[in-house]
Amino acid sequence: MRHYEIVFLVHPDQSEQVPAMVERYSSMITDAGGNVHRQENWGRRHLEFPIKKIHKAHYILINIECSQETLDELESSFRFNDAVLRHLTLSTKEAPVGKSPMLESVEKEEAAKASNDRKYSAPKADASEEKTESTEAAEAVSE
Repeated sequence: MRHYEIVFLVHPDQSEQVPAMVERYSSMITDAGGNVHRQENWGRRHLEFPIKKIHKAHYILINIECSQETLDELESSFRFNDAVLRHLTLSTKEAPVGKSPMLESVEKEEAAKASNDRKYSAPKADASEEKTESTEAAEAVSE
């Protein structure tokens, strides 16, 4: 059996169904005697160019070990699934170990966003207090 790396893009309207799709594809591989070495959900990301007038897609990476027949069946299921916008299958020499560089960058982006949210959450609370004080002053003046 050979090792493959598969990346596929899912229509953004089908984001809720992504875990079920990944599970279905994984079960196809394992039922045929293959192995799933790594599954990564890169999330919903902006496309470099529109595909079918769509500007965002859900990215999924799967590293597998399977036979050619299983791979053909998997690729045909990608082709007949309207939710899959694009897919790419690459043959690799061995099963990858660890996180992909893309997942690491996604995690860094999420960490930076979380730290920015923490930085800016305190001033927003102060601003809302100021608004309430100013509205109280305005109410006192109007009475």
